[in-house]
Amino acid sequence: MTALQPTEVIWYAVAFLLAAGIVAFVTPLTIHVATVFRIHDAPDGRLKKHERPTPYLGGLAVATGFVIAFSLLSTSDSIGQRALGILAGGFMMLLLGLYDDLIDLVPLVKFLGQMLAAAALYKAGVRIELAMLGPWSNLVLTVLWITGITNAFNIIDVMDGLASGVACIAALFLFVIASAVGDAPDVPFMAIVLAGSLVGFLRFNFTPARIFLGDTGSLFIGFMMGALSMLVSYSHHNPLAATAPLVLLAVPIFDTCFVALHRARQGIPFFRGSPDHFALRLANSGRSVRRTVMGVYRTSILLGLLALLMVFGPEWLVPWVLGTTVAGALVALVVLSRLPPPGGDRPR
Repeated sequence: MTALQPTEVIWYAVAFLLAAGIVAFVTPLTIHVATVFRIHDAPDGRLKKHERPTPYLGGLAVATGFVIAFSLLSTSDSIGQRALGILAGGFMMLLLGLYDDLIDLVPLVKFLGQMLAAAALYKAGVRIELAMLGPWSNLVLTVLWITGITNAFNIIDVMDGLASGVACIAALFLFVIASAVGDAPDVPFMAIVLAGSLVGFLRFNFTPARIFLGDTGSLFIGFMMGALSMLVSYSHHNPLAATAPLVLLAVPIFDTCFVALHRARQGIPFFRGSPDHFALRLANSGRSVRRTVMGVYRTSILLGLLALLMVFGPEWLVPWVLGTTVAGALVALVVLSRLPPPGGDRPR
């Protein structure tokens, strides 16, 4: 485990605060522009039940703070081919999400764009590399991971502050793990800048939200989390800890699986919107949006601690942590499935 030097702590703290400050400054401007040009998400009474039309270009504010802070404070250690590849892919996701927010792309086009960005990442050296697999198998795993996590954050963005808060918590734990492992100096810097950007945005996105991430933001942060989580040597101290990213990002992964299962049971295409998200079911059962989101935050923190335990704890503990996480997810699946979705009947 590598200990941070005082100068590094100050540098990371400044990067976090600078990113948060920039986003806090830019977001009201984004709200104003989106309001003037009527780029907002209007309630429809079915899936979108917020009280009034809400601007949804928040992803532009998050990306602006991230890029400016990264540009001003990055060093030779934190910027290289991999970091530039992540920035290029993130910009592609930003444009794809922006175009989707404005034009409403068909799912196939969105997925092809995500695959192209994932392939560009692989070319830049940001990839899954398992020694027992060949280059083509590792390429397939890389594309599946990137597109899966990107869409997972897009799917979980159904409630004020949910996706942005979960991503912020995961980014902070990823920063801690990457800093302690110490073999990828670009990851902790980009993770802490992303976390700072999301903290600055949460001031306006937490309930009652004044602005939404939109696909612009959810695709961007999902892509960044997917890419950064691939670059840490989780098994550097513990050979069995390679599955730690699955635990760290278990909340969006769980919601994706939850939604996929219930839509398949109802014969609804996966990419068609429906109120089957676990957070919407919780809120519909009598919890307020604030209580629901805070409960998910606490779960995300617990999962982050478990991921830390997997990476730095004793080797014999990893299978128990992983098994407990899987068992907890299965129990949650059964319990949450019994809650009625908004506008739906209680399932049998």
